[in-house]
Amino acid sequence: MSEQRVALVTGTNRGAGNGIARALHAAGYRVISLNRTPGGAPELGEIVCDLTDPAAIAEALAEVRRRTDRLDLCVWNAAVRRLGAMAELDEESWAASVSTNLLAPALLTRGTLPMLRESGGMYVFVGSHAATRYFEGGAAYSATKAGLKALVEVLLLEERGNGVRAVLVSPGAIANRAWDDSPTKISTDSFGSLVVGLVDRMPADLAVGEIEVRPAALEPEQGQEHGIARLQRV
Repeated sequence: MSEQRVALVTGTNRGAGNGIARALHAAGYRVISLNRTPGGAPELGEIVCDLTDPAAIAEALAEVRRRTDRLDLCVWNAAVRRLGAMAELDEESWAASVSTNLLAPALLTRGTLPMLRESGGMYVFVGSHAATRYFEGGAAYSATKAGLKALVEVLLLEERGNGVRAVLVSPGAIANRAWDDSPTKISTDSFGSLVVGLVDRMPADLAVGEIEVRPAALEPEQGQEHGIARLQRV
């Protein structure tokens, strides 16, 4: 078995996932990525995978096993945010939200558990403030992120005895777009550093179930915020 630590990360072609993957690579991990759209970074070991398709997930996991005989860390970051009023949100938006934000992490976890048990590894799930702070138009996003929170807690209860730890990292606003340099959002580099620090510095006899992080600066008060804008004020 190779001595280099290996991390499997979803959604590394941009945004927070890219920040996490690059921080892991800089910390000495071999990174393997699952991306629906390739970002073109050879050092991130991309495998094309549509996370809404269980068959594609199975094929991608088979490719991961062909590439490596160990996994030390899995970071489930990829998500979709379909917003809309309950009266208007269509079936496709609900299906994409459930399959990407909830079903895919469950299937990926099931498929990688044998390797994580062998290495005594860790799962990091990227959650959201939306899991507990609901807002108008956020039914699909909040519901699936709340479900993810439950999934992580059950996984920790079930697998801690097998040497596998799981942590939910729930951030506030992240500057996920390349053009977004807002001082009131968490930068993708900072979020990547947080994840690597959390994983690499966690004592072996300690499990963190959930960590919640926020931007250090707040958006200026704009009166009565509505919908997702309220999350910027947390």
